[in-house]
Amino acid sequence: MKRKVITVTLTALMALVAMTGCGSSNDNTSDNGGEYEKVVVGLDDTFAPMGFRDENGELTGVDVELAKAVSEELDIPFEFQPIDWSMKETELNNGTVDLLWNGYSITDERKEAVAFTDPYLKNKQIIVTMADSDINSIADLSGKTVAVQDMSSALDAVESKEEVRSTFKDLVTFETNDQCLRDLEAGRSDAVVADEVLVKYYISQKGAEKYKILDEDFGEEEYAVGARKNDTELVEKINGAMDTLKENGTTKSIGEKWFGDDIIK
Repeated sequence: MKRKVITVTLTALMALVAMTGCGSSNDNTSDNGGEYEKVVVGLDDTFAPMGFRDENGELTGVDVELAKAVSEELDIPFEFQPIDWSMKETELNNGTVDLLWNGYSITDERKEAVAFTDPYLKNKQIIVTMADSDINSIADLSGKTVAVQDMSSALDAVESKEEVRSTFKDLVTFETNDQCLRDLEAGRSDAVVADEVLVKYYISQKGAEKYKILDEDFGEEEYAVGARKNDTELVEKINGAMDTLKENGTTKSIGEKWFGDDIIK
């Protein structure tokens, strides 16, 4: 009799675990034709001007405004979730967030793990120093300490040029670009490699005359929104919404607000 009770109890427990597992999934699709009840957008909330916090602590920026406009166009609630950007693909694929939307560059390596929307903004990985620096070219980085954000496309770009990277005194990484730039200002790093849109916005706020941007760079790239590989329907929805926002002038107004020009393609 005891054996039968144990068997029934174990069976019930297994069924409960299976039900609990289904309920804990962070799948925000409903059973009604795959429509999304909510989409969680992962971002680095220190990445001005794409996504950051204003003086009141509210999230703002180019990508935040674009995402809100897409949310309204699709009639799907978007929730913003700041994440550790060095863990972004992990946070996406484990279901913590549904999208990566914050100056997210398309790379061949990322294509293996992420489904990208159509690109919407061109960018470069540029080199910035203090204005009085003797660094005027990539060759001048030899023997210098260069700072980049960890697990970023800037780091990928630098490491892809081993013939240049090998000449550095040191390549140091930080969790955020702000930390990289503060290290430069403190004189501990000699140069920073980072996204053009971020650097130009940062120095415009701090006083552009204090800094120097080199003519040479570590290559061009494009921003897109990242989703899980199997979320092709969501990718298509975002592409369609972005097309509509371009046609009705929304992306133009956002671009002109933040960059003074219509650079969102």
